[in-house]
Amino acid sequence: MKKKQQKVEVNSSNYTAIFQEESEGGYSVTVPELPGCVSEGDIFEQAYSNIIEAIELMIEDEPEIEKPQTRVRTFIVPVKIDRKNLSFGLANA
Repeated sequence: MKKKQQKVEVNSSNYTAIFQEESEGGYSVTVPELPGCVSEGDIFEQAYSNIIEAIELMIEDEPEIEKPQTRVRTFIVPVKIDRKNLSFGLANA
């Protein structure tokens, strides 16, 4: 018996989610590519789940977001500052 092959189209997108640990506890999350797409959670896993739901809801409400020409790439790069060379506004004596 011959097996039929089916093509499965996968339609997925990747977004950058920025998680920030809050001083009062929990996490807040933003998605730079989707202005206004924010969420939060008491624990990381909850914040992660919540931001996925927020992204999905935003895309459902505004399908044009998925058009490639409206997407921008965001890069998060650590920057090291040598604090011993900073004057902190003090005039050199």
